[in-house]
Amino acid sequence: MKNTVIGKKAFIGKNVHIGNFTTIENDVVIGDNTWIGNNVNILDGAKIGENCQIHSGAVLSGIPQDLKYNGEDTTLEIGNNNIIREFVTINKGTISKHKTIIGDNNLVMANAHIGHDCVIGDNTIIGFSVGMAGEVIVGNWINISGLTAIHQFSVIGEHSMISGISRVVKDVPPYVMAAREPLSYVGLNTIGLKRRKFESEKINELKEIYRIIFQENRNTTLALGLIENNFKPTKERDIIIQFIKQSTRGIIKGRDE
Repeated sequence: MKNTVIGKKAFIGKNVHIGNFTTIENDVVIGDNTWIGNNVNILDGAKIGENCQIHSGAVLSGIPQDLKYNGEDTTLEIGNNNIIREFVTINKGTISKHKTIIGDNNLVMANAHIGHDCVIGDNTIIGFSVGMAGEVIVGNWINISGLTAIHQFSVIGEHSMISGISRVVKDVPPYVMAAREPLSYVGLNTIGLKRRKFESEKINELKEIYRIIFQENRNTTLALGLIENNFKPTKERDIIIQFIKQSTRGIIKGRDE
């Protein structure tokens, strides 16, 4: 290791590789078998799990880009088996939630930014140069394509996919494909669902539910009532209903609206 600076109080697990010109500050935890490239900055408050890859130029647990941050102790918590590519920046939390959270088995591609207090689930792909503002919530098994900009407080539901160069200013419900400008429902994320072993019967159920929500010119309240009365309770049905009822920003529109 050439010109590497590691804080005396940092906890470094077993079999950790640390590249040249990398800085690791004191209040940092790095799990076993993690690989850290050259010119990486891992700053106070970072808690990183096992078997991660952190590539050159990444800056993790940087000070939030938010004027309400006043130096309080907050964290960035990253799980296991994550790949963080070149020049990614992930800020730690603010007094709002005190932590930014990245789950397990995620790929964050080069130049992406994840803002303060975001919560990222498991098995997500965050594409090249995605810009994610503060306090965004991203569920599990989500693919956000490159150059997408995501407004603060937005929520993206599980198993969804967002096309490249999108502008996310409303919540994106689970299981859908979102595209166009303004961002709209353009169908189910069928390929992703099939890859995750969703049965054809389940995919057809989801299509029918979203047909009622997005393609029959009903307001959201009426659509949800129709779904609750005409579809037997299932895990997926209830996830969709709960997501839409809890949305504070409102959901994206249908392609025909």
